[in-house]
Amino acid sequence: MKLLRVGTAGAERPALLEADGTLRDLSGVVTDVDGALLADDAALDRIRAAAEFGELPSLDPAGLRVGPPVGRIGKIVCIGLNYHDHARETGAEPPAEPVIFFKAADTVVGPYDTVLVPRGSAKTDWEVELAVVIGRTARYLESAEEGLAHVAGYAVAHDVSEREFQIERGGTWDKGKNCETFNPLGPWLVTADEVPDPQDLSLRLWVNGELKQDGTTAEQIFPVGEVVRYVSRFMTLYPGDVINTGTPAGVALGRPDPKPFLRAGDVVELEISGLGRQRQELKDA
Repeated sequence: MKLLRVGTAGAERPALLEADGTLRDLSGVVTDVDGALLADDAALDRIRAAAEFGELPSLDPAGLRVGPPVGRIGKIVCIGLNYHDHARETGAEPPAEPVIFFKAADTVVGPYDTVLVPRGSAKTDWEVELAVVIGRTARYLESAEEGLAHVAGYAVAHDVSEREFQIERGGTWDKGKNCETFNPLGPWLVTADEVPDPQDLSLRLWVNGELKQDGTTAEQIFPVGEVVRYVSRFMTLYPGDVINTGTPAGVALGRPDPKPFLRAGDVVELEISGLGRQRQELKDA
């Protein structure tokens, strides 16, 4: 299934996108697309049954905002330097273990919402990423297979980053990762049964129509199942938590000087095969 949330920010309602592109209202079946829903197999079965029997009213998508596909996210765990080609372009050694940092849940916006360039920023950068949404509580998992079994679905994430704040201002990466609007998510949550191999997805990102990133999850140093297993050894993952699994080569940081960092007025578009496409215009904060 392709689950999404539509409506004004803070007042989104759950919806389903059918294979023919018809948008269906789920608000008569479930209250939201969130961790509680993703952990409830019976509720997910009700959605499937209602869709199969044509019981869901249609929605007119014209003028309807698409919000983040998951509500009430508990935490966003991010994996740094998780693509061989991205490590090469930045001159970094591939890590021996996954690099973990966090983004606050309040950085999440919809896939077509405005992204704000922080005040004082000179090095705002783009990163297309595969987001993994957890569907079952995960703690101390023993195998990558167990890791995959705890995934509810997948989405497109834009891990917007401010490189000066991240790298040159001391401390951890968090200052360059947690500016407002720095995690557009969606448009859909695609349930795991529709993504048979998360290591066979293409990722692309354009800036002002120019292709900047063109990669594949096959380049991940630590694949999805292993990432979930690894993270569960250090913290408990709950339904509705999100893991951003890293970005392929092609970011501004890895390009020759003068590096083409983002500015107000730029337009970023990004997509992952089968998971949908995002578009954001940048404005000054």
